[in-house]
Amino acid sequence: MKLILASSSPRRRELLDQLGEPYQVLPPEGVDESAVSGTAYSVSQELARMKAESVLATCDVEEDTVVIGCDTIVAIVSGARERMLGKPEDEEDARQMLQALSGASHRVVSAVALARPDTPIEIAVEVSHVTFRKLNEETIETYVQSGDPLDKAGAYGIQTAGGELVASIRGCYLNIVGLPVMLLCRMLGVKTPYECPCASHDLQTCPSGCGLGGC
Repeated sequence: MKLILASSSPRRRELLDQLGEPYQVLPPEGVDESAVSGTAYSVSQELARMKAESVLATCDVEEDTVVIGCDTIVAIVSGARERMLGKPEDEEDARQMLQALSGASHRVVSAVALARPDTPIEIAVEVSHVTFRKLNEETIETYVQSGDPLDKAGAYGIQTAGGELVASIRGCYLNIVGLPVMLLCRMLGVKTPYECPCASHDLQTCPSGCGLGGC
């Protein structure tokens, strides 16, 4: 199986490295994310599909080639309303996102798309729930000035200093980082000794057990 990761995200590369499977990185080109609308669930699926199909169509593929597309969206849900948070445009945008997340819960929705030659695309979605601590202005400003929020959806990284802003999580931890590894393994049919940290993470409440049965 020849794996191609359709992403320029260093976090996704670091997570995929843990599988011990050889792969190459080919970031998608010409994908207009602004043209896609809908819910976080539907948008993430469509963008993951577009990324995977874009790379499959532009690279030299063999019969056993699998292109992995992924898209992660942070969404705040209030009643029937959903506000999706992408990467902040600048520091002020990051401040506003963190203020919106402060003291509240949100969803992290990741879609994984597998594109193979002459085969219908396969797409699956992982949803995790994150609750933030109540953040004061000083905490937000210190984090924004660190530069860490500026390249991350929702303006925080749980695997970096942004983890200090989080009170609790429910679901797959690696999904919040940016790639639901256990979901990807099941889709690929890959067995790996890599253990998802969901079971041992001190903030984790994983209803499906993770290390006890998978995210």
